[in-house]
Amino acid sequence: MRPHLASLRLAALSLAGALLAFLPAGAQADGRFTARYTLTVGGVSVARAVVAGRATATSYELAGTGRVTGVLRVISSGKGDVAARGAIGPNGLNPQVFAFSATADGKDEAVRVAVANGTAKEVDVEPPIKPLPDRIEVTPAHLTSIIDPMSGAFVYVPGSAEMISAAACDRTIPVFDGRQRYDIRLSYLRTEPVKAGKTYASDAVVCRVSYFPVAGHRPTRSTVKYMMENKEMYVWLVPIAGTRLMAPFRISIETMIGTAVFEATSFETEPNAGAAPAPAKP
Repeated sequence: MRPHLASLRLAALSLAGALLAFLPAGAQADGRFTARYTLTVGGVSVARAVVAGRATATSYELAGTGRVTGVLRVISSGKGDVAARGAIGPNGLNPQVFAFSATADGKDEAVRVAVANGTAKEVDVEPPIKPLPDRIEVTPAHLTSIIDPMSGAFVYVPGSAEMISAAACDRTIPVFDGRQRYDIRLSYLRTEPVKAGKTYASDAVVCRVSYFPVAGHRPTRSTVKYMMENKEMYVWLVPIAGTRLMAPFRISIETMIGTAVFEATSFETEPNAGAAPAPAKP
């Protein structure tokens, strides 16, 4: 039973933290984005998260926070914070700093990655990664042409292509999260309407998600094999006002303990009118 609880805590903190962020598009009007999300596993609420961010024509900044909720809070505790900033270039997103911290049952975890020109230059991870014989080593070659997991959760649609179209899903995202390097491949599935509360409604592009580990993982682990073979992973993407950026409205992943669904319960996006707000408590 304890391994299942640990998996729930990890799912809650990872999805409520690392997958939440706002990142801007290049050469577009300034825009902002604020959303509240819930995470359920097997239909049971396990976490809430809030994120707020702002983009200018040349830079972006963001902040997000999440915490364990519902029935999981009775048997566990956990909260996480995430932040990122970077520049905006003619080809899209150029992250500079990614930071993630989490506390669960008195145990702390922290990741900080400094990026320059798409290459991870500084990587600080606590607790340190254990050297294991079956772990695929992360080499300097794996740290080039990467994007952090927050940036990778948002999709930039270049040029004048229709944003709510297959163009949003046509990509492979080379993610480095401080511990592992992996590719996330998106493929178009369909377009459908989504709603959040009484104030937000939009069409969303639904992409199928595939996971391909590159380095830092342990190939013999059952969870790695499961995710590589997992055909039930999807993301719903919606536009952010004034940009060429698509934000995740919903993420659905079939896990070994039930379907994890990370979904917006409120969603606000508009042109900038000042400094980015700090995220409220989830």
